[in-house]
Amino acid sequence: MVPATPDSRLTEAAAAIQRRTDLVPRIAIVLGSGLGGLAEDADIDLVIPYAEIPGFPASTAPGHAGRLLIGSLEGQPVALLSGRAHLYEGYTPQDAVFAARLMCRLGAEALIVTNAAGGVNTSFHPGDLMLITDHINLTGRNPLVGPNDPALGVRFPDLSEAYDARLRALARRASAETGVPLVEGIYMGLLGPSYETPAEVRMVRLLGADAVGMSTVLEVIAARHCGLRVLGISCITNLAAGLSPHPLTEEGVIETANRVRKQFARLVRRVIHDWEDADGNA
Repeated sequence: MVPATPDSRLTEAAAAIQRRTDLVPRIAIVLGSGLGGLAEDADIDLVIPYAEIPGFPASTAPGHAGRLLIGSLEGQPVALLSGRAHLYEGYTPQDAVFAARLMCRLGAEALIVTNAAGGVNTSFHPGDLMLITDHINLTGRNPLVGPNDPALGVRFPDLSEAYDARLRALARRASAETGVPLVEGIYMGLLGPSYETPAEVRMVRLLGADAVGMSTVLEVIAARHCGLRVLGISCITNLAAGLSPHPLTEEGVIETANRVRKQFARLVRRVIHDWEDADGNA
């Protein structure tokens, strides 16, 4: 039996979704740990558990519901990914980016990625929302390794603007309009699942990152590879190891994300409300 190619898996998954809805999402949003509450503000037409989408990896991380929701938010057709696949769950890089590539196949033009992250910048506080300006991939993995599929993108994609400048400007304006504070910084992706040691956090800071987490970077690489514009927002759920006297726990991460989820939702809704300006006026 010939193994399924990435393109054939995406074609089958997209067809399964399109048989259930005619809506074409313009914006796809990956909801990180504890940030799934944004779905409560959307007008949802269709909810599909990941298990019902052929080839879609199951989401096992705490705070990840494992559902695709399709509908509208602030008048824009959207797809909300409530949960993601992580490398630390045992998934391959191709599995970790399957959702991002599927959103491109469904017709989305942009991907908003969110995550829970540890603050490395000593001026950050738990509960801050950080606009991602760039990232450093230290997972040791890249979803583009291997033969390139021209149906997905070019062999050597440019990442000089991995996070779209106009979308970042739109997020800054949304912050000013809503009064939701927004810090900015560089996100570093590590493999996980263990939290970083204090020595590793010092390394992260020396290498220029402001926040650290276990997701996002591979999704962004794949999204840019297939032509999606990307906006990234981290919820700083804790200070990284060595910067706080408190031990790090997944319960604490989710509790902090839940505490700021209304602010997060208000910010993202404003971004989407003003979306047309992302093409020139933001």
